[in-house]
Order: sequence, then structure tokens, then C-alpha cells
Amino acid sequence: MSHSETRAVRLWREMRVSFALALPLVIGQASSMAMNIVDTVLAGRHGPVTLAAVGVGSAVWSVVILVSIGVLMAVPPTVAQLNGAGRRAEIGPVFRQALWLALILGLGLFFVVRAGALALAPMGITAEARPEAEAFLRAISWGAPALALYFCLRNLSEGIAWTKPAMVFGLAGLVLLAPLGYFLMFGLGLGAAGLGYAVAVTLYCQTLALWLYLWHSPRFADLGLFTRFDPPRWAPIRSLLALGLPMGVSVFMEGSLFVATALLIGQLGTTQIAAHQIAILVASLAFMVPLGVAMATTVRVGHAVGAGDPSAVRWAAAAGYGLAMIAQTVSAVLLVVCAGWLASLFTTDPAVIALATLLMAYAAVFQYPDGLQAMSAGALRGLKDTRVPMFITVFAYWGLGLPLGYWLGIVGGRGAPGLWTGLILGLSVAATLLGWRFWRLARRPLARVGVT
Repeated sequence: MSHSETRAVRLWREMRVSFALALPLVIGQASSMAMNIVDTVLAGRHGPVTLAAVGVGSAVWSVVILVSIGVLMAVPPTVAQLNGAGRRAEIGPVFRQALWLALILGLGLFFVVRAGALALAPMGITAEARPEAEAFLRAISWGAPALALYFCLRNLSEGIAWTKPAMVFGLAGLVLLAPLGYFLMFGLGLGAAGLGYAVAVTLYCQTLALWLYLWHSPRFADLGLFTRFDPPRWAPIRSLLALGLPMGVSVFMEGSLFVATALLIGQLGTTQIAAHQIAILVASLAFMVPLGVAMATTVRVGHAVGAGDPSAVRWAAAAGYGLAMIAQTVSAVLLVVCAGWLASLFTTDPAVIALATLLMAYAAVFQYPDGLQAMSAGALRGLKDTRVPMFITVFAYWGLGLPLGYWLGIVGGRGAPGLWTGLILGLSVAATLLGWRFWRLARRPLARVGVT
């Protein structure tokens, strides 16, 4: 067998391993995103004003999701490196401190969402959609602590390369949300607020169920996760924050680019708000595939670092890039071919469908850079390299992407399509710089990468 054939066989084998690890994560992430889609579909059936209100409220709520995901992303690489190094006895104490961090984070984000509801008027959100958006945010804010705890529990499981709970509990939450949201919105007549309460209740149910699973599953018995009560200790929490805060900023910079875009579009009327909400939800659902692959790559790279195997680090990343590019090709084709049909699933308004279809064409363009930046960020997290990626994302998304989008969409009068052009630029720059950063570090000895 030739050298090139040997490398091809190795890559295929690595891709199969990553696929098996990533598939439950993809399904779990898609289930979480589908909760937003359920909200959007129900809101669209309630009326265009409710749809616009949920679109604005979801943009603010997504900040909570992004911050929770980002900060608590410190858990998987920490656990994966300890697991790869054979130091499993140290996982339980770290996890208990991560729970304290998640609880504090969730309580803080509760007040952030409440403040967001009060800030809609100063942001210039259209008065027609504002009351319902405020009600949605006040209701969903109660779920912030549960959301942070759920991510902490799930990340522990993913860190030891057991990803099926993300799939099972994600699907269970989706099954609960749909009828509960319908009942609260239509049955009790709560409108957008009903959807917010439904999401909050679902999050608490998911968190409790996953907690009980980790407590009783034999797979986690040797970790001693709940064998004792540990009070919060600043040293390990500080270590998690040192790793997680730059991740949180990076994830927030990307996500807040989309949030800021949604809020700017919120000044342009209900048709553009509704069309943007539909298109961004479809694009976000497609993004769950490379995101799941990136999360699996974080675990695989972290495990290889813990085991001291630099070759395995590079192969794990290569497998992730391969899977992500296949997924993004499929997504781009579907976004072009099926855009009109997808938009019609959410609304019957012809103007909204036409604009959403156009925006999905823009989404098809940024599939590749979006997948590449997600993969590079995931691989860098496995190396525990977080500070430089933070600066890269700030520059790409807020230094370039948002200013261009604002200039084209608001100043230049191109509306939502102009703002989406800014998204494409920001993602493309981030993909280029993050990819360069990872492969530069991956060629170094692990001791020089600065990982432990």
C-alpha cells in the first residue's frame, strides 16, 4: 500500500471514530436548536407580531445560551485531558467546583435577561413587537440557572467521551416543549410569555433528569461525582474561569454578531424581523452538525494531549475538518434548493417567505467559513488555547463583520441582506485566522503549546 493510501486509510478510520463520537452531540445540539424552531413555528401560527416578538426575545436569550456554553466549555477539555492522562480520581473534585461556577453563572444570567427585557425600548425595537418580546424574556429568564447547570452536567459526560446523554436528554426536552408550549400559548392564552415559561420548565426537567442519570449510572461510579459535598473553592474555580472566560468571550463574540444583527433588523419592521428569524433558525440548525463535530474534536484532541500524543492531536483535527466540510457541502445545497419550502413551514406571509428565501442564499455562502471556524475553535479548545482565539473573534466579528453589516444594511439601506453580508465577512476572517492558529500550534511539541 502506498504512503498516500496509508494516510487515506488512517484519515477514514479517524473520521469514523469522530463521527461515532459526534453523532449524539449533533442530535443533542439539533434538539436544543429545535426548541427555538418549535417556539418560532408556534409563534408564527399565533401571528406575525408574536413571531417578530419571539424573534427579538430569542436573540436576547441566545446571549444567555452563548455565555453559558462558552464559560462552561472549560469542563470538556479539562476532563478529557485528565481522563487521557489516567487521572480520573481528579475529575470529581473539578466537577463539583464546576457546578458552583454554573450555579453562580446561571443566577447572574437571570438578571441579565431581566435587564434585556427593559432595554428593548432604548434599543429601538419596533413598538408593535416590544410588549410581547418583554413578556417572553421575563418568562424565559427563570430557566437561566437550569440552563447553566444542564450544560455543566452534559459537559462532564462529554469530557469522558460519553456523548449519548446529550442526544437522549435533548430529544426528551424537545418532546416535552412542543405540547407544553402549545398549551401555554393557545390553551391558557399566554402568547409569547407562554413559550418562555415552557422553555424554562423544560430546562429544569432536563437538568433534573440528567443529574439523576449521572448519579446512578455505573459508567460514572468511579468518578465519585456526588460522593461528598464540596464548598466553593476559589483556586479551582479560578482555573476554570481562566480557561472558560476567554472561551465565553469567543463564543459570545460570534453569537453576539448574530444577536446584534437581529436587533438592528428589529428596527426595520416586522417583515424583515420575521424573515431574519426564519432564515437564521434554519442556518443555525445546519450549524449544529459542524458544532457537534467540533465538540467531539475538542474531546479527542484533549484526550490526545493528556496522553502526550501529538500525532493523535493532528489526526483528530484532520478527521473533524473532513467531517465538517462534508456536512457544510450538504447544508449549502439544501439551503439553496429548499429555501422557499423551508420558509413556508414557518409562515404563510408571501413577503416574509420571499425575504427569508433570499437570506437563506446568503446563509449557503457562509456555510464553509462557519464550519471551518467552528472546527478550528473546537480543536484549539482541546489544546486549552483560548486567549489568542478570543482576540481573533473580537477582531473578526466586531472589528470587521458588524461594522460592514451596519454600513451596508442600515447606512446603505440594503436592510437584512446588507447585514448578512457582514456575517459572511466576519465568519470568513475568523475561519482563516483560527485555522492558521491551530495548525501552527499543532506542529509544535505539546510542551510548547502551553497545555497540561
